Amino acid sequence: MIFHDDHLRWQTLSTEYLIRRPWLTARRDRVQLPDGRIHEEYYVLEYPEWVNVIAETTDGHIVLERQYRHGNGRVATEIPAGCVEQGETPLQAAQRELWEETGYTGGEWTLLMTISPNSSTSTNFTHCFLARGVEPTGSRHLDANEDIHVFLATKEELFESLKKGDILQALMVAPLWKYFAEEAQS
Repeated sequence: MIFHDDHLRWQTLSTEYLIRRPWLTARRDRVQLPDGRIHEEYYVLEYPEWVNVIAETTDGHIVLERQYRHGNGRVATEIPAGCVEQGETPLQAAQRELWEETGYTGGEWTLLMTISPNSSTSTNFTHCFLARGVEPTGSRHLDANEDIHVFLATKEELFESLKKGDILQALMVAPLWKYFAEEAQS
């Protein structure tokens, strides 16, 4: 499908930055809609690009993590993920994050999908990768605020967890559902 939607774009009349931190920048825009209405306060969050990885080991297990997430106060099951750092491609960031968080490297990598965390208020995208045939290297390099428990699950165990709603992070649920949909077709 081809859409010609330029007539739907809003015009930014002014921008005021409220906070600028390495992992979060918040701004207040004054915008004009195509019909002429003006919104005095439209808030936008500027984040760096994000990545996540569905990592299959050479024997077909999936590399998973358990860690506390302060935002919702829960310990979560997740796939490895993180931010794209300055000068990195999304693939380089995904490979680095997998190694740093889990100690797994190698394999064959493909981009599974790119999704928007929240296109109404966030500027970034999440690049979701599939890495097949990864192996443990024995070393991890966690960030100062990371306390991650790494474990392996069979595809069946992960699929059951996904169906039960045990994985809550939407940016991880979407690529996992795509992964299992494509697995079912092959």
